[in-house]
Amino acid sequence: MEDTYKTISTTGEGYYTEKRSKFLAFAHHVETAEEVKTIIDSYRKKYYDARHVCYAYMIGADRQTFRANDDGEPSSTAGKPILGQINSNELTDILIVVVRYYGGVNLGTSGLIVAYREAAADAIRHTTIENRFVEEEIVYDFPYVMMNQVMKVIKDMNPRIISQQYDNTCQIRMRIRQSLAGQLQKRLDNLTFA
Repeated sequence: MEDTYKTISTTGEGYYTEKRSKFLAFAHHVETAEEVKTIIDSYRKKYYDARHVCYAYMIGADRQTFRANDDGEPSSTAGKPILGQINSNELTDILIVVVRYYGGVNLGTSGLIVAYREAAADAIRHTTIENRFVEEEIVYDFPYVMMNQVMKVIKDMNPRIISQQYDNTCQIRMRIRQSLAGQLQKRLDNLTFA
């Protein structure tokens, strides 16, 4: 089972210029469509005087949620080349915004495709790409007397602890690599009162 994916952990900026048109590119780590909308809105406000604010994003380890937007450029000359860079780097949970300042000379469709592709590629080059694991959340309830046994399993398997409550009945919420989730659940389920 494939439970890893590639994403960026830092924001990156890129730049490309052609016939006095300037293309400013920004790559962001995102995990929801709401984050995407907020970031795009902020660029539209910040670069209110730009001719176009084009973008593409991909969300989810399965890489099934994506969108490309040309923002008034000829069809498939902006969003698609940006998305192409995301795909060729096999990235997800990423948004790339490219802001264009028109330089007075038309670039033609092939010129636009090259410009948006190169600006997006430059932004990706200025980020940190990392591999991450698809995680599964496990919630485990247990009596306090089992604390040592539970902690031994947690120490052995090293899940990320999200939250924990300790009382007469304890609860621990954790996330672990998807391929190890079944093993962790089984080890916890096999614990008994000592």
